[in-house]
Amino acid sequence: MARISLDPKPTLGYRLVRRVLRRRYGVVLAPVAASAHHPRVLRTMSLLEAGAGKWRTLDRDLRALALLATSTRTGCAWCLDFGYWESHHAGVDPAKLRAVGQWRDSDLYTALERRVMAYAEAMTATPPEVTDEMVAELRADLSEAELVELTATVGLENLRNRSNAALGLTGQGFAERCEVPAP
Repeated sequence: MARISLDPKPTLGYRLVRRVLRRRYGVVLAPVAASAHHPRVLRTMSLLEAGAGKWRTLDRDLRALALLATSTRTGCAWCLDFGYWESHHAGVDPAKLRAVGQWRDSDLYTALERRVMAYAEAMTATPPEVTDEMVAELRADLSEAELVELTATVGLENLRNRSNAALGLTGQGFAERCEVPAP
């Protein structure tokens, strides 16, 4: 149950964003409805999300695994729900998406994918547990631009996760709409 109303005052900006979201996703995303209580927060977060949506240096699958590893570590139900749906529709292997919570024990992942998920988890820990060795191992396979994008992606996902958890936002049923059944 959300700790904040998901029915904010319908300002012009929120009405526009709401229309776009309904057209794109069929519903208004709960984090957007929550942030709409503060128009400047809504505008800033919308600009941040629009900018991050244009990041294309990091491999799509690595990005998806980093996002889900971060959300698994924080336990953000909304981010896991939406992240699974979004990654599934982007073409990421559904088996890999479903197994992120058990990535250490799964043989589905490459060594690089394991290092990316370990990095995401280490960044998400409080305090962060990233080591020089982790970064050096990633730099063997990723360019500096890819490493920066990975780091920014995990940082942004932490912002989303922690905000959603604090506001009590839970899943909106996105994962159930995927064609691939959960295990």
